[in-house]
Amino acid sequence: MTLTPRRFALLAATAAAGLAAAAALAGCAPSATPAASPSHSASASATAKPSDVPLPVVTPTTPPTPVGLTCDQVLTADQLYAFNPNFGPDPDYAPKDGSLEKKITDWQGVACAYLNQTSGDVIQIAVAKPPSDVMESLKNTAITTAKPVPTYGTPPTVEGYFKPGDAGQVQIFRGPYWIVAESTSFFEPGDAAPLMQSVMGNVPAS
Repeated sequence: MTLTPRRFALLAATAAAGLAAAAALAGCAPSATPAASPSHSASASATAKPSDVPLPVVTPTTPPTPVGLTCDQVLTADQLYAFNPNFGPDPDYAPKDGSLEKKITDWQGVACAYLNQTSGDVIQIAVAKPPSDVMESLKNTAITTAKPVPTYGTPPTVEGYFKPGDAGQVQIFRGPYWIVAESTSFFEPGDAAPLMQSVMGNVPAS
């Protein structure tokens, strides 16, 4: 197996996660009080810009496959309520031009958004089955702009990445599926983890 830069980074991240878990089990990991997450006002979240993640330059020669999912199937109302009862579907949502979510809809995927009625934060979740000949380019772009997150799933079956910013951004690759999630309420990878587990439980594995 060729050890590409992406594979090397994934292996390193997986090994680091394993060492951290082993240290915690051995009682070596110091306990710490979690820092309080910074709050976002409704006006701040409304003006926050999405993470600046470039799209791959590869031009597909194969067609995308319709994802065949609705927003209610990507994330159920019960799962959304369990995550945070303040969130509900955003009726005015449309993915922005140039965003990963817009590319997903261009590739016959589905893009959904959920609005926090208290803070005004919006969570975007989008799923596609991109053209098969651009998947490697999408993964290579993700590894150069974000950090691998093995807790989203075990590589190479699942490749997960997180990029912090004005809006934290998740990218997950599993089988033919590309999952993107983005929100000003995602400050670190763990903030999105419960939602990502729900989404991956709803999206077919292959």
